[in-house]
Amino acid sequence: MIRQSTDKTPTATGPPSSHEVLLSDGRGSTGAGRTLRLRRIVVLTVVAAVCVAGLVAFAASLVSRRIAEQEAVHDVAQLTDVLAENVVQPVLTDAMTADPGRAATVLDPLVREQLLDDSLVRVKLWDAAGTVLYSDDPRLIGKRFDLEDDALAALTSPRTQAEISDLHRPENRLDRSMGKLLEVYRPVWTPNGAALLFETYFKYDTVRARSHELGRGFAGITLTSLAALLVLLTPLVWGLVMRVRSARAEREEVASWALQASNDERQRIAATLHDGVVQQLAATSFAVAAEGQRAQASGDPLLAGRFEELAGTVRDSIAGLRSLLVDIYPPTLRTSGLAVALGDLARAINGGSARVDVELDEAAADALPESAREAVFRVAQESLRNAMRHAEADSVVLRLCEESSGTVLTVEDDGRGFDLSEILSDPPQGHFGLHLMADAAARCGARLAIASSPGRGTSLRMTMAHV
Repeated sequence: MIRQSTDKTPTATGPPSSHEVLLSDGRGSTGAGRTLRLRRIVVLTVVAAVCVAGLVAFAASLVSRRIAEQEAVHDVAQLTDVLAENVVQPVLTDAMTADPGRAATVLDPLVREQLLDDSLVRVKLWDAAGTVLYSDDPRLIGKRFDLEDDALAALTSPRTQAEISDLHRPENRLDRSMGKLLEVYRPVWTPNGAALLFETYFKYDTVRARSHELGRGFAGITLTSLAALLVLLTPLVWGLVMRVRSARAEREEVASWALQASNDERQRIAATLHDGVVQQLAATSFAVAAEGQRAQASGDPLLAGRFEELAGTVRDSIAGLRSLLVDIYPPTLRTSGLAVALGDLARAINGGSARVDVELDEAAADALPESAREAVFRVAQESLRNAMRHAEADSVVLRLCEESSGTVLTVEDDGRGFDLSEILSDPPQGHFGLHLMADAAARCGARLAIASSPGRGTSLRMTMAHV
């Protein structure tokens, strides 16, 4: 077990009190890329289709109800036309216009036997002056009322008119107990051509029932059409989902190749720098130091000091390059093992203002396969980098240990934290650290979870299950 710490100010640290977000589930899929999951795509597609179908069905029901109501009113108007032309007008006489009693004698048997029923509840016959020549209610016969403009217009410009009856009008006072009525009126003519107004009153329940009947027919057609449309769209949606899934698999494969190529390139660059520039700078440092010694021996301390200062600058450059080499490609990861590489990483990344505590189980680290060791190192590297550069942490704990669930890497800091949902959905320009860590964990089958919230620090936990 390796334990080390580098610090200037000891500060307690621990996991932030916030909800944990899963970045990798350990089965090769990443939480950072959940938007492309097959299940989510299917669910969203189905929900969208159902919502659209529901809206269309609702709008269609409103329209069909309106159309059905208009059709029901039209049916009642046509019935009135049939009664007027085939029952009433054939028995009209010219004498009826001057004698309402004669009209009642002729029309009343016909009306009661052939017209009145549960839906048709009132019949009236008017002359152009507004006198009721006949009504199935004898109390109205002979009474005079002012005709409405629409009724007069129907006489002068022959047409059939239907409207909701105004039961507050004087001529309708006897009909108020019947509830809502639909009145239909149209002209009829006596043998000598005198225009009379034939008026029927239907219970509106009849119109409503007919409207519902027609509406059910329209709704059935609409729903059947929507269902057929959804059935036809299902293969198309499924094909698109499969293409998205295939594209995702190809992208992950390309990413894997790119990562391997990146590792190979980092190794080549690190080897070139180490065997070339670093060695040359080391030789330069020795040469400059030797010149400084000669200058000192020749009695020129000023020149010797300048050589010593130059040699120190070269040594600092060498140290910086070696730190960069550790960052680019840690040779200790393969030569000395993961535990040593993580220790070197903590020392190299430590900026001097934060406490970095390291707890490493060497046996657990050595037991990991090579791919897992590489992934652990990269996740730890990115986590420490984020703690130093973005979280501005005062204290960080890097821990690798063996637990019942497997080998676990944890990185905890007391920095300023962040909003996980915001960073995952819309990462700032150039900030893809969480996605890169999730991909690295997913490729080696590790479970990666992170917890953070503004002002509460960040805790990362990577679990490699026992094989």
